[in-house]
Amino acid sequence: MSLNVGLPQDVGWQGRTVHTQCGSGRSRARPDAAAEHRRRRQGDLAGHGGEHRAVCVYQLGDFGYGQFGENFTVEGLAGDQVCIGDRCRIGEALFEVTQPKVSCYRVGIRMNDARMPALLVANHQPGFYFRVLRAGAVQAGDEVVPVA
Repeated sequence: MSLNVGLPQDVGWQGRTVHTQCGSGRSRARPDAAAEHRRRRQGDLAGHGGEHRAVCVYQLGDFGYGQFGENFTVEGLAGDQVCIGDRCRIGEALFEVTQPKVSCYRVGIRMNDARMPALLVANHQPGFYFRVLRAGAVQAGDEVVPVA
């Protein structure tokens, strides 16, 4: 439904500055990039990014696209319907589900509600991560095709 990418930016939250990101457009999915590229393009390297958390996926819900900082907003891949190891093709790229998303306080910043991470977990809507098995162009509207 939506592809969300962007450069990090600093935002104010509870009296401090937090480095975070999100945007939209067309992109090229690829396996974990070089360390320098990640430093410049990933807002939180401790909690996100790397080979097994290259792409964050969130199920379309009652909120706007990219609302939770996800890279893909999808329909039909709810967290309780996917398993670690599932593979799918989106556009020209091939992805594998690697782990559930752990909602952090940045979701609270985005929604202006510090309780949001706990609410997502309580409602079984944490999202999940993909790793990129085959690089390729992806864009909003590309079909999600299960392959394994």
